[in-house]
Amino acid sequence: MGALHEGHLSLVHEARRHGDVVAVSIFVNPLQFNDPKDLERYPRQPERDRDLLAGAGVDMLLLPEGDGLFRDFTPAVHDLGGLDLMLEGASRPGHFQGVVNVVERLFHYVRPDVALFGEKDRQQLAVIRHAARQQRWPVEIVGCPIVRAADGLALSSRNQRLSGAERRAAPALYRALCAIRDAAATHTAAQALEAGQRVLAEEPLVVPDYLTLAHPETLLPLPDWDGRGAVALVAAQVGPVRLIDNMMIRR
Repeated sequence: MGALHEGHLSLVHEARRHGDVVAVSIFVNPLQFNDPKDLERYPRQPERDRDLLAGAGVDMLLLPEGDGLFRDFTPAVHDLGGLDLMLEGASRPGHFQGVVNVVERLFHYVRPDVALFGEKDRQQLAVIRHAARQQRWPVEIVGCPIVRAADGLALSSRNQRLSGAERRAAPALYRALCAIRDAAATHTAAQALEAGQRVLAEEPLVVPDYLTLAHPETLLPLPDWDGRGAVALVAAQVGPVRLIDNMMIRR
């Protein structure tokens, strides 16, 4: 959605490994915002984004303006297998329906063979993979690793809206995930989550929404985790910004 950073550029570099032509779309999608003020405040820097993409060797930039992307298009209601109703979906009703509709539109115009998405938005990635299978989109969906700042904070366009104090507090999300990872090596799922919750409780500027240990594909909670692959997911409000993060957990 623009306001590009190194995380986005890492997708560009990875895309070059998958094909001869790299296309990037930038569109702040109104369908996935519940709060009109959040849509209005979302950072936009199109000229800088163009320069960054040109420097990264992008061959094609799709930059829709106004309602052109959705002209003569009625958004569909997709069966997302319940993935759109939990976690982020519970806090942002309709968000993932908006995501799938805009991705479908972008795929319609670009017709990619491979599409790359960052794993920071792991639920979004799961939703898109589900939709791709259900709708039989002729595109391979590839997830790419999270890119982090030196203090562990997952890079996000929204980070630039944090004040100095909020930015210093925000890495508590990453530290909570690390605490879960470390505790999970020898403790139960409940005990590992408690370790992460203690980390978040130490930072008053971080207001948690959820912290969970879930199946990496269905994202359903794993209260009796057996040590196989799981993902820890966290969301919290830090000042005016909702931040999300996740980490794969293995024993």
